[in-house]
Amino acid sequence: MLDGRVPPAEVARDAEDAELLARYGPLVAAGPRLVLAQLGQSLDGFVAARTGDARHVTGEEDRRHLHRLRALVDAVVVGVSTVAADDCLLTVRGVSGPSPVRVVLDPRGRAPRAARLLAEGPPVLWCVAGGADEPAPPPHVEVVRLPAPGGAFAPAEVLAALATRGLGRVLVEGGGRTVSAFLAAGVLDRLLVTTAPLLVGDGVPGLRFAGADRLADALRPPARRFALGEDSCLELDLAAARAARHP
Repeated sequence: MLDGRVPPAEVARDAEDAELLARYGPLVAAGPRLVLAQLGQSLDGFVAARTGDARHVTGEEDRRHLHRLRALVDAVVVGVSTVAADDCLLTVRGVSGPSPVRVVLDPRGRAPRAARLLAEGPPVLWCVAGGADEPAPPPHVEVVRLPAPGGAFAPAEVLAALATRGLGRVLVEGGGRTVSAFLAAGVLDRLLVTTAPLLVGDGVPGLRFAGADRLADALRPPARRFALGEDSCLELDLAAARAARHP
């Protein structure tokens, strides 16, 4: 599947192969333009503790799942707060496959200059606003200037900038505010949320957006569920929900 083709079901050698084919085959079959988002959260809806600690919200199986998603996309997108809090690399390490281009949304150019993804690894697109200080990046980092009215990038503008660079398959990985912004903008095709049997009580919330006043009007897209160890992943087909509303 890493070459963009879905093999026939009969090539599966065992139950694990069949499960992976069923889980990721539809994402590969979606073609060269696909926008995914992924979140790992506690049962009560938090992606980190109140201190910002987000390590091990979900388990090892979900981390492998995340690395598989990275291997199937052209670019992975995070907000600068995720870079500052987690010092993430955003590479594929837990499974076989290529690492995507890493995209940092940083309107004010405040990413820590010592961040690991700015120092090493695959290419980085460092998205900053027109009035931000000019970063001085290393050779593997390209500074991308984007308009940021109100101090934030429009998700559609970000995706358009990636598309012009041939990056049509995109994973929006974090944090909660960034994923919520892409969801609210209506540009996500799939949303994958992994929930752990963990109660945080108070912390950094996951999805937050202006919803409907009535539950009858709430977004209820087609969904798939699968287990990731003790965690449970729910995949929402937002593209199908849009098509149903606007046939």
